[in-house]
Amino acid sequence: MLQITSQHRLLLAVEPIDFRKGICGLKAQCQQKLLCDPFSGTIFAFTNRARTSVKLLVYDANGFWLCQKRFSQGKLAWWPARNFSTVSLRASELQILLAQGDPMKAAIPQDWRCVVNYAANNDASVSW
Repeated sequence: MLQITSQHRLLLAVEPIDFRKGICGLKAQCQQKLLCDPFSGTIFAFTNRARTSVKLLVYDANGFWLCQKRFSQGKLAWWPARNFSTVSLRASELQILLAQGDPMKAAIPQDWRCVVNYAANNDASVSW
């Protein structure tokens, strides 16, 4: 099962791709155009020119997952401008994007982290 968590690195490929590409074509896109390692565990998100569909590619140490969401109505409300080849997203922002929302307009709090303070004697104490 593919689970997207806040620990995953998520990259959007800004430039639209030909959706006839499968795993091998998207792996090549990651290596040649995005200059990223497709075997790194990073989740790569791609869209088509019409912005009516999104593909996700990820390697899970056992093989590649290729998932596609085609919208039954409408298209993506937001996709980054072409100033960069990739844009990094958080898992919560990807969920909003896949629901055809604009993650840049959503008031999403930062991902939760436990803060650890180290005392002088190196005993860890957790502060909440």
